[in-house]
Amino acid sequence: MEILRVVLLLSLICVTLCEIRTTVIRSDPRSIIPIDEFGFTHTGRLELNVSGISVSNPKLDRSKVGFFLVTRESWLHVLQQLEESEVACPLDSVLVKRVYTLNSLSPPNSESFGSLYVETDSDQYTLVLANCYEDLKLSMKIHSAMYNLEGKSKQRDYLSAGRTVLPKVYFALAIVYCCLCVFWVVILYRKRLTVFRIHLFMLSVVLLKSLNLVCEAEDKSYIKKTGSAHGWDVVFYIFSFLKGITLFTLIVLIGTGWSFLKPYLQDREKKVLIIVIPLQVIANVAQVVIDETSPFAQDWLTWKQLFLLVDVVCCCAVLFPIVWSIKNLREAARSDGKAAVNLMKLTLFRHYYVVVICYIYFTRVVVYALETITSYRYLWTSVVAAELATLAFYVFTAYKFQPQPHNPYFAIDDDEEEAAVEQLKLEDEFEL
Repeated sequence: MEILRVVLLLSLICVTLCEIRTTVIRSDPRSIIPIDEFGFTHTGRLELNVSGISVSNPKLDRSKVGFFLVTRESWLHVLQQLEESEVACPLDSVLVKRVYTLNSLSPPNSESFGSLYVETDSDQYTLVLANCYEDLKLSMKIHSAMYNLEGKSKQRDYLSAGRTVLPKVYFALAIVYCCLCVFWVVILYRKRLTVFRIHLFMLSVVLLKSLNLVCEAEDKSYIKKTGSAHGWDVVFYIFSFLKGITLFTLIVLIGTGWSFLKPYLQDREKKVLIIVIPLQVIANVAQVVIDETSPFAQDWLTWKQLFLLVDVVCCCAVLFPIVWSIKNLREAARSDGKAAVNLMKLTLFRHYYVVVICYIYFTRVVVYALETITSYRYLWTSVVAAELATLAFYVFTAYKFQPQPHNPYFAIDDDEEEAAVEQLKLEDEFEL
């Protein structure tokens, strides 16, 4: 069961980690304890400093307890070797790379050691602590730092190979969103007579997104250079939290037609917001825990599952107001004699419904699949794909719901009105 749990964790982890990490193990009886994961180039380095080493039975052969590096592909073969009894301990397999075993402690009763391991084979590796005794419990504090040496100056790069370009990507996207903010302000100024509160709220969403990207660029830049975010991660989480809540709130408000179709929210629409906002708080807390703890920590998988569940519920909840607006417009088109006007609004909301579904599907499913199948060297492509999809969604929303001159008495000829009535009659009922 323990080995299966490790395999499950490896299958869920698509984001290779990067930072200098400290892991504390207390009386842990597990035979396999994954520590961290990293994508090395041919100039890879692993600094391992362990202190407070304690074993429940110090008389056992300590060569069967130690650290090793293994790729995902090799690990599957190691598991097969263990099942077929070709090896009794993962440390004995030729498919793993031994980093340090406790029999190398000097003096033998020492409780700490420091080691520098040089990795020249480019690949994505997992650092694992092996305990090949069933009843042995281990306690220790592990301080690991994995990095690649970059350029002729051999400067340390603590970002995993495949993610080292992310600071530049996030900074470039931040500039794009800043330009969008300026462009949107110009549009609001030129059409200030037809600006509604929803348009100002859209500006705040784009502004928070740009600030979020700036903070993420600085966060990744500091990690790349020093292995630590130096406080930028806190600022990033704050703006990420605000961005997430405002984006989902915006989708709900647009779906209800608030501000530009009606000045109020119905009770059921308020209930959607009451559900979505607290769920977004939970999702952001879960995201912080996921990012700040090792994916091999005992509670990491639980937080990951909680985040996925809450995210799916939020994505489904925001669709209901759009469907309600579509049904209301269909009913209004049959009763108020303004079929052409309502048909235009109905078409707009239908398009928005489809685009929201496509955005959710792409950023939650397609991007995850891309992370899974992409080589560790090109994991930055999944980030770019998700951000470009988000950018396209923002642009579509702004274009379709930009301030427009509104005249409820604008002229529509009889032919257009009759055509709209016939089209409404012929269309099938639109359902979620």
